[in-house]
Amino acid sequence: MFGNLGAGEIILIVLVILIFFGPKKIPEIAQGIGKGMREFKKAMRDVEDGLKNDTAPAPAKTLEPKSEGVQIPAIQKEQTKAPEEK
Repeated sequence: MFGNLGAGEIILIVLVILIFFGPKKIPEIAQGIGKGMREFKKAMRDVEDGLKNDTAPAPAKTLEPKSEGVQIPAIQKEQTKAPEEK
């Protein structure tokens, strides 16, 4: 959870926070941090859900012919010669 922080470093950080804010402010700060983390996680879930819904494939539509009896001429392959080298 704390990455590469050792026990001594964590204790030092807690002491610095106690000195700056005092013991009475710590619960308020922790509560604010908790609310912020919850809101951030909720926003991340909403974004992920939105992306999942946006990238879902749309159902394929069936194409109906516009008119019947239309014939398309066959495409003939033309043989091309490579340009002669000089």
